[in-house]
Amino acid sequence: MKKNKIIFWITTGIIFLMEGVMPALTSQTELAKEGIRHLGYPGYFGNALVVFKVLGALILIIPQIPKRLKEWAYAGFLFDFIFASISHFSVDGMDFQSFFPLIFIIILALSYISYHKLNTVS
Repeated sequence: MKKNKIIFWITTGIIFLMEGVMPALTSQTELAKEGIRHLGYPGYFGNALVVFKVLGALILIIPQIPKRLKEWAYAGFLFDFIFASISHFSVDGMDFQSFFPLIFIIILALSYISYHKLNTVS
């Protein structure tokens, strides 16, 4: 039980920081805007993406949020990471940026599995 709680909070904390806090703080920088343009997306897509990332990160980190909403947040982040990887593969080919989102799928999966273990025990 304690191990699952530690795994959940560490992995969910990483997702929260990287997908909630970082985009909220850096989304309006020129580097972020250029990254969206580089992938061929319009500027408003980056803004919408940041809003949904912040909302999803908050949903995962707040314990009182209903389980069904958490499931949607996990699914949303999975799609986000898959499509980020596909976008980078399409534009940049096989480089680190193309594989980086796939690393976050592993972190997300650990968070998801530990979340379900915590909820079946309680």
